[in-house]
Amino acid sequence: MRLDIATYQRVLGDELRRLRKQRGWTRRDLNHRLQSDISLQTLATYELGTRQCSVVRLVEICLALDEVPHEVLARVHQRVFLDAPVGRIRIDLRKVARDSQPELLPLRRWAKGKLAEFNGHQAAEVSLDISALERMAELCGLETVELIGRLRTISGMAGVGE
Repeated sequence: MRLDIATYQRVLGDELRRLRKQRGWTRRDLNHRLQSDISLQTLATYELGTRQCSVVRLVEICLALDEVPHEVLARVHQRVFLDAPVGRIRIDLRKVARDSQPELLPLRRWAKGKLAEFNGHQAAEVSLDISALERMAELCGLETVELIGRLRTISGMAGVGE
């Protein structure tokens, strides 16, 4: 399993922002509850996922939010590695590239191209939205539902979001 750092940072930021807003706090409110002095801009970049947050800083933010840090990270991990976003299906490009179903030749070529493009620097799993699935189904001469079923079988995942 490879880590997509940008996605992880974005999801962590989303989680921190969700927790802050759930309390009805502004960034300034959260900032006043922190032990160390950090700028509102820094808090904003953590929430936007554009800046990496050190472990110590993450713990400090979680404690200010009255959250258990490892539970926050567990939710982030769940979202990044296990959840299929709503209306999307997660597929493993390596498995698609190895599949031999003749109808899926256009998809297989696309998967091989993506893997070559990633060159081992990104995760081999991608998440496709419904419009991408519809176009791919059309290229393969299949109904979208049929393609989704085949992709689930190939990937060995129940990956369509609810």
